[in-house]
Order: sequence, then C-alpha cells, then structure tokens
Amino acid sequence: MAKKNQHKNRQGVVYSTNENYAYDNPFQGLSNTPKSKQQNLKVMIDKKRRRGKQVTLVTGFTGMRKDLEALGKLLKSKCGVGGTAKDGEILIQGNFKDKVYDILVAEGYAVKKVG
Repeated sequence: MAKKNQHKNRQGVVYSTNENYAYDNPFQGLSNTPKSKQQNLKVMIDKKRRRGKQVTLVTGFTGMRKDLEALGKLLKSKCGVGGTAKDGEILIQGNFKDKVYDILVAEGYAVKKVG
C-alpha cells in the first residue's frame, strides 16, 4: 500500500494508548491472489453518487492490485466500455450485469448476482 493510504482500511481503530499496539491489516500479508474458485464475487448495478448513470459493480475481490487490474481490463475489453478497478472493486460503465456474470463464470470465479 502507498504510504498515504496506510491507515485507510483501519476499521474502527482511531487511537491506541498502547505503545506496542500493532494493527492487524488483513491485506498486508497477501503476497498472492487466491484461486478464482476461492473468490466470492458479487455483481450488482449501482447508480448512487453517479448522477443517475448506471454502472456494473463487481465487489469482493481479494488479492494483489495487479490481478484486480488485470481482471478489470478483461471485463472492460469484453464489454467494450470504460471503467476502473480499485479498492477491491471493479466498476464497469453501463448496465452489463448479465454479461459480466457470464464472463466471470467462464473464467472460473464463484459469482453471485445481487439486486
């Protein structure tokens, strides 16, 4: 992780008076990405904070950033649209829920449709 985002994923820990306290970061020790069958991905349509425009959101990815970006690039190229991959989420512009689901199943991922 970048130095400026080091404290971003600390869920609920604000301050500790213990000098020897070390926060357990679940993403810190990840040196490789789990196999595709071990990933529990969720595919949904979202339009919150996007001025009413729909996006296809894939959540639940765990692993290295380069693998997330590679999967995002695959989905964007197969759908023929733009998007982004960051913070364990892949965002595809437009309503491609069924197509993204089919692509992920073909790649061997454990996927659920939400909503």
